[in-house]
Amino acid sequence: MKIMIINGPNLNLLGKREPEVYGSTTFEDYFGQLKTKFPQVELSYFQSNIEGEIIGKIQEVGFDYDGIVLNAASYTHTSVGIGDAVKAVTTPVVEVHISNTHKREEYRHVSFISPGAKGVILGFGLQSYDLAIQSFLG
Repeated sequence: MKIMIINGPNLNLLGKREPEVYGSTTFEDYFGQLKTKFPQVELSYFQSNIEGEIIGKIQEVGFDYDGIVLNAASYTHTSVGIGDAVKAVTTPVVEVHISNTHKREEYRHVSFISPGAKGVILGFGLQSYDLAIQSFLG
């Protein structure tokens, strides 16, 4: 099984950025934990602060992988293009968010990703990724 994790803008700063919201673990450290926890899965990881690169990666893996775990971060609430890319591919996508976006600013309550996603997991910290991977296994 092949699963691609795609992270959007500013998630390269996990562990440094707003630790009270996002925690103090870097994503690279957490990704190592995920690979150990799910040895039966070929996990890959991509992060970009650029909308077009995220769309390109969705298109690149969206017909060959078994799953995409997508945290589009702030693009979730603004990018019609990423939402359209999710709808255009055949690989199922699980939308994840570290924080509970419904407890945050009003504009974060809207997602352009959700209508094309297999499901949405939010508010469980980095464990949201773990839950998303489990959704493809079971």
